[in-house]
Amino acid sequence: MDTFDIGGDLTVRRLGFGAMRITGENVLGEPDDPDDAREVLRRAAELVDLVDTADSYGPGVSERLIGETLAPYDDVVVATKGGLLRTRNGEWLPHGDPDYLRNATLCSLDRLRTDTIDLYQLHTPDPDVDFEASVTALAELKDDGVVDHVGLSNVDVEQLETARDHLEVATVQNRYNVGYREEAPVLEACERYDIGFIPWYPLAAGDLSDVDGIESVAAAHDATLQQVALAWLLERSPVMLPIPGTSSLAHLEENVAAAEIELTPEEFEKLS
Repeated sequence: MDTFDIGGDLTVRRLGFGAMRITGENVLGEPDDPDDAREVLRRAAELVDLVDTADSYGPGVSERLIGETLAPYDDVVVATKGGLLRTRNGEWLPHGDPDYLRNATLCSLDRLRTDTIDLYQLHTPDPDVDFEASVTALAELKDDGVVDHVGLSNVDVEQLETARDHLEVATVQNRYNVGYREEAPVLEACERYDIGFIPWYPLAAGDLSDVDGIESVAAAHDATLQQVALAWLLERSPVMLPIPGTSSLAHLEENVAAAEIELTPEEFEKLS
């Protein structure tokens, strides 16, 4: 599998694992079977070396399971995010206050059972907080050695440029998949600056049948639609770092196998 150097020095294989789905229903609370979730995490750490999570997944549940199962992280890079709160009915509320972000990283360190977070990402800009204030707080956390690399999520090109005035942005995590490409300008900016682009929703929750040509390409490779969608993302850009998530061992194995699919130029263009 091809690799990418996050921040220029943190080498990871380009297909990772998203740990959102190891929580309970609606990404709230404990999973139905925590032992199954731990088994998926252990297998993921054998197959990939980038695991992405967030403090809002659970909230706290995904980070805690990762810490209990995988720490210390000798062979896996763990990325987490802060800046979103959860409510009991499942709402996601932006909260980018600098003091909150500083406290959130301390909680993430504790749950992940580590002294330094490999990659810490602002989960989303907060419309009620000055964006530069949020970014500056993350820059200070990096300066203090609390985090090694800083990333952003759900930002536009202007916000990316603003953040780059304050720190070295290692990754951007925005929605992107074979059927949704509105974030292409952000991806292109990441390519210019050699910033890793982590597409969330890489499989469009499995809703791929409306993508023109994908079924015929999947049939030609004896693959699933989801595998072809991941193969397309890997082909789309050298800075692309898909992190498909699942709570199933079988789906985990299928997702990772997508890295072995080589689309022909004609197939790639058909899907593009």
